[in-house]
Order: sequence, then C-alpha cells, then structure tokens
Amino acid sequence: MATQRRNQKRRPARSASIIEPKPRILVVCEGQVTEVEYVQSFCDWCKNPLVHVSIVNAAGVPLTLVKRARQERDNAEEQAKSQADEFLRYERVFCVFDIDDHPHVPEAKQLARDNGLEVAISNPCFDLWLLLHLRESPGMLHRHAVQSLLAQLMPAKRKHVDFEKLSPGYEAAFARAERLDADAVAVGEHGRNPTTGVYRLTAAIKGTRQSGPAPWKMEQEEDSRRKARAAEQAAWTQAEREQTSDLEGGRRTEHEELAD
Repeated sequence: MATQRRNQKRRPARSASIIEPKPRILVVCEGQVTEVEYVQSFCDWCKNPLVHVSIVNAAGVPLTLVKRARQERDNAEEQAKSQADEFLRYERVFCVFDIDDHPHVPEAKQLARDNGLEVAISNPCFDLWLLLHLRESPGMLHRHAVQSLLAQLMPAKRKHVDFEKLSPGYEAAFARAERLDADAVAVGEHGRNPTTGVYRLTAAIKGTRQSGPAPWKMEQEEDSRRKARAAEQAAWTQAEREQTSDLEGGRRTEHEELAD
C-alpha cells in the first residue's frame, strides 16, 4: 500500500490544457425540409470536429430571413457578453435562400452586407445545388424545370434529401458551382440563373478548402467595373459633344467671315 502511494506521488501532474472555442456557424434557411436536411446531413458526413453548426429553419422570405439571422447573431453576442463565454458567439452567419419569385431580394442582400452576414443564394432554387451533385449545369431554367430534372435523377419523397446518393458527387458539385459563379462574374452577371452559393457554406463547414471571395466583395468589384465603364462612356460622350460643338462653332465663324 505504501509503495502504491509513493508511485502515485511520483506521477507527473497533468498540465492544465486551455480549451479553444469551436468556431460556431449559424445557418438560417428559407425552407424547413430540403435545405435543413441537406445541411444537417452534410455536417454528419464531413465530420469536422472543429466546427459547431446551428441551423434555424423556415425563417421566411429573404428580407425576413436576413433580419432573423441578424437577430440570432446579436442575441448570441449579448449572451456571450453577459455570460463571459466566447463559445456562444457565432463566427460566421449564412442566410440560405432562393431567388424564385421572391420580393425584395436586392434589399435582403444589401442588409446582409451591411451587417456582416453571408448569403448562400441559389438561382433559381436550392435544387440546382443538389442537381450539380449528379450532372453538369442544365443552363438557365425555371425552378420547376430544375426540380423536374432532379426528380428524374433522384426519385424521392417530396422535398426530402437522399444524401447517400448525393455525397459521392459533392466534389464535382463544388467545382461546378464554383465555375458557374466565376463565369457569371466574368460577364458582369453575378448571381445569374444558373448559379448557387451553397458551395461557400459547405466549404465553411468542411473547413478544409477555401471558399473564395465573399459574394459581397465580388458584387462590389462588379459595381466598380460597371461604374468605371459608365464613367468612361460619359467621358467619350462629353468629348464627342465638345468636338461637335467646336466644329459647329468653326463653321459659323467661317460663314460669318464669308458674309462680311
């Protein structure tokens, strides 16, 4: 017994480890089935222990959804302060919604930018992101056509996600979505049909691949290019007017001299 006690005393003391808070990601979804099932299944599939994901579903139309996301983020900030617990803060907040025929989409995007929120928008609908797991982009289509294509390739109960069938095509879907985004930006049509920003959300959850520039940065760059083109065109127009005015003035002077 004495020997056992001596051995226990000789054991080195454990060093106190500092627990780092996991980055918390808040995902606020427009729908209550498809988007939520996909995000939850993706989290279970990629098994990233370094990220904690919270999901809020059925948040409403885009503008209402962004307001809800801002409120959830702010509530978490207040709790973190009041409880002195950094674990409660959200490091990133994603708003997941479709273009569909929703009103006030530009206002929703602007509100998200102004409040440091990220958007994962699908045009025309979230089903495009699912479809990209199974095939290349079908091109510009109405959401009903996209949903019909998806149903042909992945028959399932309405709106429910068969993630086991989708998961083998994730990397292909990521590359296809990234390429669609780049092509749209290259021609100054960021967010056009067909594009989807869900790949940025999955990259954040997976934590192993950069998700590219934030959409608001791309839009800012696009706005800058558009303004530069407009300014250049205005300068050319003004120069042409001045040149025309000078020519007309010269003709009048010449005519007056001849008349004298």
